[in-house]
Amino acid sequence: MDKYLKAIKQNVCSICVDSSERGVCTLTNKETCAVEFYLPSVVEIVHSFYSEDFSEYHKIVKEKICAYCKAEIDGHCYLHEDANCSLDRYFPVIVETIQKVDRGLLN
Repeated sequence: MDKYLKAIKQNVCSICVDSSERGVCTLTNKETCAVEFYLPSVVEIVHSFYSEDFSEYHKIVKEKICAYCKAEIDGHCYLHEDANCSLDRYFPVIVETIQKVDRGLLN
């Protein structure tokens, strides 16, 4: 999992709105990064099949992760609705990063 987290930090955290100009996370101890928290599950989903259509992966993420997220209430996610879920916001980059690590294109 370390190789995926390292690649995510380089390719996602560096562009995240919750990071400083140097790519350092600015979330407080009271906040959790959804990308890092759910990374093992996302990697498992990406490894479960291959598709160039990110919406297929995203559908499974909604079923297996979003449905159990504390931000999800009665089928509505306040983080998603406010465009404040990092997992949702950067999902295509996350999938691409995982796939590049698997192909040996990223360390």
